[in-house]
Amino acid sequence: MKFKGYLIAGFSGGLISSVFIIFFLMYHPIPLAGGNSAFLYINGSRIHVSGLSDKNVNLYIINGQDMRNEIIPKIFKETLPSVVHIISTIKNTSIHPFPINSSGSGIILTSNGYILTNNHVIISPTKPTVVLYNGKEYKANLIGRDPITDIAIIKIPATNLKPAHLGNSSKIQVGVTAIAIGNPFRFTDTLTVGVISALNRSFSTNGGYVIHDAIQTDAAINPGNSGGPLLNLKGEVIGVNTAIFSTTAAFEGIGLAIPINNAEKVAQDIIKIGRVPRAWMGITGEDFTHKLDENVSVKTGALVVSVDPRGPSYGILRGNKGIFGKKNFTLGDIIVGIDGRKISDMDDVIQAVLSHKIGNKIKVKFLREGKLYVAEITLGERPKNL
Repeated sequence: MKFKGYLIAGFSGGLISSVFIIFFLMYHPIPLAGGNSAFLYINGSRIHVSGLSDKNVNLYIINGQDMRNEIIPKIFKETLPSVVHIISTIKNTSIHPFPINSSGSGIILTSNGYILTNNHVIISPTKPTVVLYNGKEYKANLIGRDPITDIAIIKIPATNLKPAHLGNSSKIQVGVTAIAIGNPFRFTDTLTVGVISALNRSFSTNGGYVIHDAIQTDAAINPGNSGGPLLNLKGEVIGVNTAIFSTTAAFEGIGLAIPINNAEKVAQDIIKIGRVPRAWMGITGEDFTHKLDENVSVKTGALVVSVDPRGPSYGILRGNKGIFGKKNFTLGDIIVGIDGRKISDMDDVIQAVLSHKIGNKIKVKFLREGKLYVAEITLGERPKNL
């Protein structure tokens, strides 16, 4: 299911567009130490939990007591040092000579200062400010960003930091409890709790990319939480809070997070080489519908708007020519298939290309001036500045 009209979560402090995020939590059995007690492992630390036994360890309510009241505060205490507040400042170009600040959250990945956050949180060309749980502030360097997944990595000059413990988002189940820690409205060190409402959601980012496999939650979220952790009951990060679906610019019970398995792969590439190597066709396009040209024989596809001269499609595919609505306008090629896969919109093209490696050959089926053609294109590497 695809959601349209998403608000990216995470900016506050004067930004015109509100931004929101998501928090989730998943329950896992607690490792037992034997007898009527247990040890809960939170963020790598062993913590004693009373009242649990082999028979009741998978229950929330034990002897009339909701064990989450004991577990969640300990998760908060153990995880808080791994969560940061990120403040990014941009120059105000309006008549008011004051800077605009955005606020988001981040997740510490390594003890020497690598931090995971959302790409849309890092809006400033200057170094963002990172505030730790203990109030210490650092100026961060941008290591790299990936607009396609809305992930960015920054680094601060600090040591002996406490990395977050990353979980396995493939084990998430609908209906389990969800926890999030972040900095909504600059109310730092805020925890919220909800449930995982659905899995495998898709949503569009402000950059026009579609993020797939997102986690949906009903946890209450607010501006300033973007980039913060979504946790399970073991204190493991299972998602990166990113966006909400809203028709009012206010939270309406549908929040979305990027699974940590996906985010971690992107983060590793950025830390190693500063970017994510991706296959590239070298075109820009938009969704084609019959409304654009009722004389075209196909009803859906991906319209090629332009072809990058540096790209592998140059000289093979054609983009639009002239000005739309004018007599000299010529519609670009309409891609209707790649490697036998039906193409209904531009996101289908993007996903088909991303499923290949750099250097792979693909067969592109397209419509040009009423005739169908098939061409072979060798995928190149996406340029660093895109």
